[in-house]
Amino acid sequence: MPTDLNQKIYVAGHRGMVGSAIVRNLVAHGYNNIVTRTHAELDLTNQAQVKVFFQQEKPAQVYLAAAKVGGIYANNTYPAEFIYQNLMMEANVIHQAFAAGVKKLLFLGSSCIYPKLAPQPMAENALLTGTLEPTNEPYAIAKIAGIKLCESYNRQYGQSHGIDYRSVMPTNLYGPGDNYHPENSHVIPALIRRFHEAKEANAPEVLIWGTGTPKREFLYVDDMAAACVFVMELSKDIYDQHTEPMQSHINVGYGDDVTIAQLADAVAKATGYAGKIGFDTSKPDGTPRKWMDSGRLNRLGWQATVDLEVGLKQAYGDFLKMDSDGPVGRVS
Repeated sequence: MPTDLNQKIYVAGHRGMVGSAIVRNLVAHGYNNIVTRTHAELDLTNQAQVKVFFQQEKPAQVYLAAAKVGGIYANNTYPAEFIYQNLMMEANVIHQAFAAGVKKLLFLGSSCIYPKLAPQPMAENALLTGTLEPTNEPYAIAKIAGIKLCESYNRQYGQSHGIDYRSVMPTNLYGPGDNYHPENSHVIPALIRRFHEAKEANAPEVLIWGTGTPKREFLYVDDMAAACVFVMELSKDIYDQHTEPMQSHINVGYGDDVTIAQLADAVAKATGYAGKIGFDTSKPDGTPRKWMDSGRLNRLGWQATVDLEVGLKQAYGDFLKMDSDGPVGRVS
């Protein structure tokens, strides 16, 4: 069955790093009826506004990439905001999409849904098998709820209403459109900013939070967007063959991980910083390792293509462009 490039597709969170990458990918595929709204135009935590939007627009597909996101500091400082805003956005969008007759929806989660000490690499069946990492538990709980919303609507209304709501769980993402806020950003954009400023100031040393020993996996955001469109376009038969009704999410990872110390070296190289790298061991490390098992997605025929060295160069170029345009505290 040929793809309808004219179908209306709503991308929630199109100004964020992931949402903007999804829009780029859809346009590259030839989709020409993409609907977006800024936060000022549509507050996704407002049930009434979301209802009006869906009843008026009635999109055929929804990519739910809108979220309140941040690193360890932000998650620790604003736990109530992280759980409330993410729960409200998910519940409003998924339910009102259903009420408006949307047949296909893709929910974007996070690797933090898995237990802190989950076996590595983390497979989809590790969900709900152990205690979460305390620093981002509120955010993780919200993302788990999003998965279960999609599954529950499928189980109750899949056959009667023909809906097909799917979930993908990305590993740590980076790339164009990232948030480079000095306190509320994730590890790669935070390091890019810190090394860039150290280079500009000729600082002899850059201190990194923690011991440098935790391992993390990083995926370039345009790879993530490509995976999202790939998963969304899979036939229902194929998707169902590789998932289960109550374990239907799919991991999206690069396939390899690095230590924070190795990452710091790579960011220093990408930014041209030549000074010393030290570690502030009084700061928290977070989860010891977060490496996604992407075997399910790989067996479906998708593989990441952008390696860390290339991706970091492109991310730094994006940072320099944003820095020249004004403040670099963008919120995704």
